Amino acid sequence: MSYDDRPVLVVTNLDDPTADFVIAELHDRGVPVARLDSGDFPAALSCSASIGDTDRWRGSVQTPSRCAELGSVRSMYYRRPSGFAFPHLDRQDERFAVAQARYGLGGILTSLPGCLYVNHPNRIGDAEYKPAGLAAAAAVGFVLPPTLITNVPGDARAFLKEHGPAIFKPLSVPLYLVDGKAQTVPVTEVTADEIDDSVAGTMHLFQKRVDKVADVRVTVIGEQTFAVRIDSGLLDWRTDYRTHTYTPVTPPLEVERAMRAYLRHFGLVFGAFDFALTELGAWVFIECNPSGQWAWMEPPTGLPMTAALADLLEGGLHVR
Repeated sequence: MSYDDRPVLVVTNLDDPTADFVIAELHDRGVPVARLDSGDFPAALSCSASIGDTDRWRGSVQTPSRCAELGSVRSMYYRRPSGFAFPHLDRQDERFAVAQARYGLGGILTSLPGCLYVNHPNRIGDAEYKPAGLAAAAAVGFVLPPTLITNVPGDARAFLKEHGPAIFKPLSVPLYLVDGKAQTVPVTEVTADEIDDSVAGTMHLFQKRVDKVADVRVTVIGEQTFAVRIDSGLLDWRTDYRTHTYTPVTPPLEVERAMRAYLRHFGLVFGAFDFALTELGAWVFIECNPSGQWAWMEPPTGLPMTAALADLLEGGLHVR
């Protein structure tokens, strides 16, 4: 197989418009693509791999319409696959089967030879821990709002009294369904008198509310940076996209350097950074999502983010 025939592997769920844009761009370029979702295993996804008589995995991963040779994958776009599930098994057997699938198929997909990962699943896992992200952000020099992570009600009240107005936001957002529809868990304001003993039940993240004039989403794709100012007037701009005005901007040099250092820290080649922009022009770090969305900003700004991501995946390890 020639280098130009090596496929790009796209690992994501069926309902992923962002991945759809990238796949369409790759198809237009004549780049072969194989798409799979771990949630389809084993009914519509299979894998067989061997090692020992060679120094790398041999075998393939197959869907009803695609077959990708493990040694020929040039790059992997790892987005948001659904999890392994075996609902026909009892709880104990399902737990066992999920573990075998995760560490078997998942382990193979994380150790492909000569493959550029955007991003590597293990590195995504590391970077999705908000405490780890905040610690890395502080270490590389970002400006951070005072933040408390706790399950101690008294500590939460003391923090909110000292740093109010403040907000609460979840440390992680698993799939949350209401009447069968996925919901966004919004950032909300919180005061000390709202804290009760239920805080002791699990960990919570409280943060001083940034007095912002706008938000900025910066999408770093390989060596390219795409920064967009979002004017919405909302505490959490994700709650109503109809209010948005988008303006391409250029990050300050110190912010650009800090973003690069942050990505190197976690071993990422892609990151979606969120900042709050203050009236004095400070860029306050909020978070970096290693699998963040970006495609909705391309039409109103004209920024060529789909092409940049396709360039990265098409080039494979040769662009690094």
